[in-house]
This record gives sequence, C-alpha cells and structure tokens, in this order.
Amino acid sequence: MIEIRVATPADAAQLQAIYAPYVKETTITFDYEVPTEADFAATIAETLHLYPYFVATENERILGYVYAHAYKNRAAYDWAVEVSVYVDRERQSHGVGKQLYQVLEATLKKQNVAILTACITGGNQGSLTFHEKMGYEQVANFPKIGYKFDQWLDVLWLQKCLTETAGKLPPFIPFSEL
Repeated sequence: MIEIRVATPADAAQLQAIYAPYVKETTITFDYEVPTEADFAATIAETLHLYPYFVATENERILGYVYAHAYKNRAAYDWAVEVSVYVDRERQSHGVGKQLYQVLEATLKKQNVAILTACITGGNQGSLTFHEKMGYEQVANFPKIGYKFDQWLDVLWLQKCLTETAGKLPPFIPFSEL
C-alpha cells in the first residue's frame, strides 16, 4: 500500500536516484548535472520552512516525490507556487503522481495558496496530459528557451486555481506553521 509522508533530508539518496535518469536521459528537467545527495538534503530542509515536500513510499521504498516552491520571490506572489513531481520511472502511470498531487494540493489550500503553476518541457506529452487531467490549463509557451542534448526546447507553463481569486485573500501560512 502506498503511503504519503513529509520528506526528510534522510530521503535525499533515494530522491537523487529517482531524479538522476531524468537529468541524464531526458529533457524533462533542464539540469545538466545530477544534484548531489547533500544538495537534495539541503533543498528538502530549506523547502519545508515555507512549503510542503512529500514522498510516496511502499515498504519504505520511495516511489516518487512532490514539492512546491515560490513562483517568484516577491510579496505579491505569496499566493502562487510552482509545483514539481518526479516518480520512479518503473512506477509511472500507476497513480503515484496523482496521489502525491492530491496531498500536495490539499496542503497548499490549508496554506491559503491560490495559484499553482507547473513548468513543462514542450514535447513532454506524458506530463502535459497528466497535468491537464489534474485540472491544469496551459497559459504560456516560451519557444526555444532551453538548450539540452544539442537541441532547443520549448517550455510550457500550466496553471491551476485552487481558490477564487477575486477579493482579498487570507494571508499565506508557512508549511512549518500548519
């Protein structure tokens, strides 16, 4: 049975192992080098002050992870986040990403986040279809903005509203204060 829990820096090695093939073999991420285990641990710790970072586990093995971070570091963007999800390639299309997003979105609602954004490489039809099924709509296309594996790549921005965006919003609540 799959369980969702808050990530810890101790999960860094397993997250790095999930992420590495995406860096080395795909244009899904624009990283050229796999972040170190220490980089992963630091990112998890830093993220958890303000935003959620979750892992999906089965028998203590991490199957995937999801997190949110600031869309932009300006006060007017406090209610908008960028979300990212990575699932072990052997467990894709088995509902892991969906479960992770459901928990992430429920948590972000409690934090009074109104807008979710997702940045997807053009041509990544699997991610585009997944996000559309999760209620995201494409709002922007930046043609030929990234370069990896000797090719120019488009970037698509998708957006999902978690709450009504008219009127005054309640203050953003950091994840560490929930």
